[in-house]
Amino acid sequence: MAWIMDTYSIINGVASPAVITGKPISLGGSLGRDKATGRGAVFTTVEAAKVKKVDLRKATFAVEGFGNAGSFYSQILQTYGPKLMAASDSKGAIMSKTGMDADKLIAHKEKTGLVVGFPGSQPISGKELLQMDVDILSPSALENTILPDIAKGIKAKIIAECANGPTTLEADKVLEKNGVFVVPDILANSGGVIVSYLEWVQNLERISWTETEVNSMLEKKITGAFHDVHEASMKYGTSMRTGAMIVAVGRVADAVKTLGTFP
Repeated sequence: MAWIMDTYSIINGVASPAVITGKPISLGGSLGRDKATGRGAVFTTVEAAKVKKVDLRKATFAVEGFGNAGSFYSQILQTYGPKLMAASDSKGAIMSKTGMDADKLIAHKEKTGLVVGFPGSQPISGKELLQMDVDILSPSALENTILPDIAKGIKAKIIAECANGPTTLEADKVLEKNGVFVVPDILANSGGVIVSYLEWVQNLERISWTETEVNSMLEKKITGAFHDVHEASMKYGTSMRTGAMIVAVGRVADAVKTLGTFP
């Protein structure tokens, strides 16, 4: 990203930090960008817990895909009270009957390169992780992870999709029928995009916000989006995923209508 910005700036003869986001902090990047996707998903999970009346202080969760988004999601969510019961990466999955500390699991993975072997844990299959008896499940890695046969056995009350497209269309219907509250990827993992927007705004105005300020603005924007989507889903009697599409397409349609037909 730094190279792209630098090349564009040289070609145009003027420093242009706003041309692209995701830059290093020293070159106009935004504080909080590294954890933004996971943090944003946590904010939506907190709101989903209110809807489903899940007490986060007593809740449990599992994360499929303990990478960038999944690890930060776990690290931040546990500060609200929930206990991490299972996690996985590309090399295997683990669970603990007493729960795991996300910070220690992150340190373990940084040292060994995998989650397997974490002290006090035992290996499980990916399917067992997805169908664990937990309150919250976050598929945070691969597309098409939750298939219909997997969805039928999911016990979580809330699914927060940190990954892009982790649930197939057929599986989505099963989850909706079974009353699982799904925070769709287009909403749950939008924190990274939101903070990229905030980075762009900082670059345009030649200012720099603190990480606390960035996180506060992220929370305000993504929780506002959650409530817009939930309101639409309740109004039209649809899932959150369909509600998100109603809100998104509606905004584009309103803009096109307002602009008129010129030329």
